Amino acid sequence: MKKFENISTKPGFMKHNGGLMFRTITKKKYQFKTKVKKFNLNRAGITHGGFLAGIIDAGSGTAVHRAAENQVCVTISLDIKFIDSSKIGDEILGDVEIQKVTNSLVFMRCKLTSNKKILAVGNGVWKKTKRSFIY
Repeated sequence: MKKFENISTKPGFMKHNGGLMFRTITKKKYQFKTKVKKFNLNRAGITHGGFLAGIIDAGSGTAVHRAAENQVCVTISLDIKFIDSSKIGDEILGDVEIQKVTNSLVFMRCKLTSNKKILAVGNGVWKKTKRSFIY
């Protein structure tokens, strides 16, 4: 199995929020992970839902990009169900499965876990674009 690589090397949203590590399992399965830091918490002392949504979007988006043969894709829809919570120091693992790739769309589902608990599940659709990365 491939090792995780840091995909948050350039300035931007995910690097600012703690970064993500990512790896390819197969052409349809990918994983990402991150560790919860103090600034990822809400006032209740648990991981902020917006952070969980952000890592699902970024980690799944990277999987979609790779499944689309490195074509730039943008999120059309992302449906997230929040199930459990995590806290500072916890490692969060995201498992992404590509459901279908068409000429213009990519469909995926993602499951976030930590400490053998499901934190959230997401289903999304991405649109392939003709754009290129700006950096």
